[in-house]
Amino acid sequence: MTTAIIANLEKLLDGPRDGALLRYSLGNEWLKAEQWEQAAARFREAVDKDPKYSAAWKLLGKALAEGGRPAEALAAFRQGITVAEGRGDVQAAKEMTVFARRLEKLLQSPDAGPDQT
Repeated sequence: MTTAIIANLEKLLDGPRDGALLRYSLGNEWLKAEQWEQAAARFREAVDKDPKYSAAWKLLGKALAEGGRPAEALAAFRQGITVAEGRGDVQAAKEMTVFARRLEKLLQSPDAGPDQT
């Protein structure tokens, strides 16, 4: 089902309905399909179109973390926290803070190899 939704949403790209919400929706579908790179790319496009889209920052961080890119995920969460706090989106800021702390611990662990940065 997800692939059909992705196909339908991708038909809307670069059309009159294209925007941060469409890119976020596509990223979310790619996330459900566990296609981390595609998800991250669409979430990055969403925040490029709307840098104050805190939900897109949160899922960008999640996609990067799931895709084995914790340092990039941490940077996305930190930016997302700044955005969320600026918008008064307390819940999103709290969630991203928890995710960021987990990644900081992971990156500081002696077992963190070069592929985790």
